[in-house]
Amino acid sequence: MNKSQYKFTDREKEILKLIILGKNNKEIAKSLSVSFHTVKFYVSSILYKMAVSTRIEAAVKAVRERLI
Repeated sequence: MNKSQYKFTDREKEILKLIILGKNNKEIAKSLSVSFHTVKFYVSSILYKMAVSTRIEAAVKAVRERLI
């Protein structure tokens, strides 16, 4: 699947990069100055768009498909 087929927002791409770096939701929220719940929402959206169940699967898939 190519990058454009996932239709990530800029914020989702930013959060996916941080997931790949191993950051948890709390760390992501702090670094982006958003709430923990906002990050949870974005992570759920990323997982749904990528058709995966976990953030680890999302990170692996993103690296394999060179999305980031």
